[in-house]
Amino acid sequence: MIVDAHQHFWNPDTVEYSWLTPESGVLYRTYAPADLAPELRAAGVDRTVLVQAANSLAETDAMLAHADAHPFIAGVVGWIDLTDPAGAAAALDRYRRHPAFVGVRHLIHEEPDPDWLVRDGVLESLGLLAAAGLAFDVVSLLPRHLDHVVTVAERHPGLKLVVDHLSKPRIRDHEWEPWATKLATAASYPNVCAKVSGLVTEADHERWTVEDLRPYVDYAVERFGPERLMFGSDWPVVLRASDYRTVFQVTHALLGGTDTEQVFGGTAVRVYGLDREVREPS
Repeated sequence: MIVDAHQHFWNPDTVEYSWLTPESGVLYRTYAPADLAPELRAAGVDRTVLVQAANSLAETDAMLAHADAHPFIAGVVGWIDLTDPAGAAAALDRYRRHPAFVGVRHLIHEEPDPDWLVRDGVLESLGLLAAAGLAFDVVSLLPRHLDHVVTVAERHPGLKLVVDHLSKPRIRDHEWEPWATKLATAASYPNVCAKVSGLVTEADHERWTVEDLRPYVDYAVERFGPERLMFGSDWPVVLRASDYRTVFQVTHALLGGTDTEQVFGGTAVRVYGLDREVREPS
């Protein structure tokens, strides 16, 4: 079973996306399951994990409705208000009843407070996720965010932490530090894994090459191993720099020397607790 562990849908007519503006270019429109399904079939991808793109319960509800209607969506990483532990507990009680609800994410990279992730209330709520067996996706941007991944991993060793997009290395500028050292420290914790996703949009959108990406992917494989890495297309964000099939093929080529069965399925199935039934994308 081949799994795309990171993709999005959005409809700005029904859910507010604060970051989505006319200046967003190709992203400034509705993206729905009917747009993605042909891409999945062409690439041979069986299932996906649908990931939040707005800090709202309305979007979480919309994503779960998509999962109900489209069997190729194996899991949903939604949103709840982690700053309010009591409210988070109530939201988890509600959403855990849905079999597709597998994790939580918050757009921490848009928070004015760079230490949002280690607020007392947030840390308490993350403990609730750990107790529920759910994953937490970290959309890490600042070096400080990776420091906080370490703090959370130590505070909640039972919490499955997923670093999205390899923590967005500055590929366009061929920057290596402090990304490499901080990613290695995070990877030293066994409850931390990462997604090989969103890399072409961190490179030069017009002139990126496979070789631009290679050192970052090789380093991630070295530090995490295939059993703690998963492929994600980051569709439709990827359309800013490439297309679905190209990113799928390039990632597969970059990982050719490792256990691709883990990166392209096994890790996501295990970390998110996805069922193994494969149904045709619809």
